[in-house]
Amino acid sequence: MEGTVNLQLSAKSVGMFEAFYNSIKPITLINYGLELAKPGKLPPGKTEIPFEMPLKSKSGKQLYETYHGVFVNIQYMLKVDIKRSLLNKDMQKQVEFIVEYKDKEEKVAPKQVTFNINPNALQNVRERQVPNFEIRGHLDSTSCCITQPFTGEIRVIKSDLPIKSIELQLIRVETCGCAEGYAKEATEIQNIQIADGDVCRDLPIPIFMIFPRLFTCPSLATSNFKVEFEVNVVVVFSSDYLVTENFPIRLLRF
Repeated sequence: MEGTVNLQLSAKSVGMFEAFYNSIKPITLINYGLELAKPGKLPPGKTEIPFEMPLKSKSGKQLYETYHGVFVNIQYMLKVDIKRSLLNKDMQKQVEFIVEYKDKEEKVAPKQVTFNINPNALQNVRERQVPNFEIRGHLDSTSCCITQPFTGEIRVIKSDLPIKSIELQLIRVETCGCAEGYAKEATEIQNIQIADGDVCRDLPIPIFMIFPRLFTCPSLATSNFKVEFEVNVVVVFSSDYLVTENFPIRLLRF
């Protein structure tokens, strides 16, 4: 049984942190093995060998939940080796198992977050001609239980330009680092459309998103890496002008 954290840098970060790139090694969280059967012959037919192993981390390490990211991967594997005689090839099989756990102390009360998107609130504006619009809404909470849907509401109060689409984007922010420096990368996990076309004004549009299993985990921060999450509310106008509002969120399991 083996559990590891695999870290890697994006192509654009390799040159910036060459020393760190050379020092990247998998972090072993758990490594345990045992002999299931003594040397001998297996009888014809189906043979079942029960086994049990303690799911305990190595000394000084902590078990994290299973997570499949782009630059950070946390995986737990069961490997079975069958040693055979000299003239026969050894047989090997491995399968991944999922680690999840609940932390009773992490439960937090939801805190609603309201937002108002308009031309005066925009930052990093590249075009001079910004359409006149106002979009209001709220997120039910930015501290979210990973097994529960992410919910909220959005309203288009006014817009001079017709609206083409309103989308909800889930982002992973992975940070890998050491004493030489840190590399932070944001990549998209999923993008769902919550409105299509020029929606009615002042109509409440529900926000509802399920966090995908394996590609999300409770927000994590360690000395070598961090896994954080953000949500973008994206409004696309008929002219293909994009407006994005970013919300950092914290994922928990309780």
